[in-house]
Amino acid sequence: MTKAPKAEAFEKSLETLEELVRELEAGDKGLDESLALFEKGVTLAKDLSKRLEDVKTTVESLSKEGGKLVKKPFAADAD
Repeated sequence: MTKAPKAEAFEKSLETLEELVRELEAGDKGLDESLALFEKGVTLAKDLSKRLEDVKTTVESLSKEGGKLVKKPFAADAD
């Protein structure tokens, strides 16, 4: 079985997705090309969502309290 190529950086994948969205929003592509761009975008969006969920899970599992690992939700806006 062949190994899949190493996934590109999250930020690069996000930029690619944003570019696909801009191309689709421009509305100057034909139906077949638009469908291909849409399919690529959906695949990228699913991959990015999974990667974010994986990171969230890792952050939660690495949170420590009293020397023990405990699951703590990630708070992006901690005051």
